Amino acid sequence: MNEYETEVEARWGHTLAYKESRERTSKYTAEDFAMARADQEAASEAFQFCFANGKAIDSEETQKAVVMHRNAITKWFYDCTPEMQKNLALIYLADERFKKYYDDLAKGLSQYVHDAIFAQ
Repeated sequence: MNEYETEVEARWGHTLAYKESRERTSKYTAEDFAMARADQEAASEAFQFCFANGKAIDSEETQKAVVMHRNAITKWFYDCTPEMQKNLALIYLADERFKKYYDDLAKGLSQYVHDAIFAQ
């Protein structure tokens, strides 16, 4: 197990979401993981587009990005409820790795994604 997997298991190994994700991904091929990544990147690009075009966090377009993000997680990993998605949004600001991912796409995007998810 690599360092990232060890951290994930330590933080969430006791949860149903973790168990569901492990069960699903244990059967994935490299192509499956590539498709999962593409779906996640598409959601990130939708957020980036809305952010760059000054869309309000509660706009129809931005909320479609929120749903796209949640649906990609549900499709590939675990049932991601709006409440679970809000928990993820907290991590997007608190964990520098996630914050960097979004802010490398556009400065301030991590806060925007967080706020959009909480606006649902």
